[in-house]
Amino acid sequence: MTELGAVFRPQLPPERLRALARLADETGLEELWLWEDCFREGGISTAAAALAWTERVRIGVGLLPVPLRNVAITAMEAATLHRMFPGRSVLGIGHGVQDWMGQVGARAESPLTLLREHLVALRALLGGERVSTRGRYVSLDDVALDWPPEGPVEVLTGATGPRTLRLAGEAADGTVLTANTPPEGVRRARLLIDEGRQRAGRTDGHRIVVYLLTATGPDAAARLRAELTDEGVADVPDLGVAGDAGAVAKAVQRLADAGADTVVLQPTADEPDPEGFVRFAAEDVRPLVS
Repeated sequence: MTELGAVFRPQLPPERLRALARLADETGLEELWLWEDCFREGGISTAAAALAWTERVRIGVGLLPVPLRNVAITAMEAATLHRMFPGRSVLGIGHGVQDWMGQVGARAESPLTLLREHLVALRALLGGERVSTRGRYVSLDDVALDWPPEGPVEVLTGATGPRTLRLAGEAADGTVLTANTPPEGVRRARLLIDEGRQRAGRTDGHRIVVYLLTATGPDAAARLRAELTDEGVADVPDLGVAGDAGAVAKAVQRLADAGADTVVLQPTADEPDPEGFVRFAAEDVRPLVS
């Protein structure tokens, strides 16, 4: 069955998160996803709060920008969440928006090398290994977590370009695709990820999470069109969906048929009723998604 989630966009102030997280929990939504966008809200701090306020909903973070983080800190924070809230946190890491990384003096000369080194070290640390490595960006000397997760955990990565998608297949446990990914883009991504998996000799599972820009209500089509235009992708076919629960469920199914395991409904930045959007996802769309 395709898993369904919704995004709490960081255009909302952080004090709005508690009500939305509890609503997602109460209405049976499987996942609530958070973003660590510069310079809005921290991914780990919001995830910890959302997990503490809820009982069953999984909380995803997509994504933590690796140029901002020492891998040991990423591992420590991830392991803490996994131990305190077993099975309920889903963390993704990624390149980060390069302009933002430049603003804070953290832009890497080779983002792909940095992401590869971070992924390899992070998965090893979370797997309970003692790690020594000296790479171009990641250096660890006899580092191991005192409190690693008690079982296997997923490490996801965000990817768009071919090289990063192949790297995701090689070195991550899943891939997060942006809302600028139509069904055909999911199919292409799956092929590239599988190339990486084959190159690395991996036979374990690999989850694909894709955001779906979604608008509902009387002005849904106009809001969707405006956001796609702002993103410069208004002419991309089959991107985003505006309409009622039936229309949204069909768009979710198209992404699932293309290879998505989890579809996360992403409201427009100007969504007038974020609580209503979460309820719409859980109570109206979820029953129509197989």
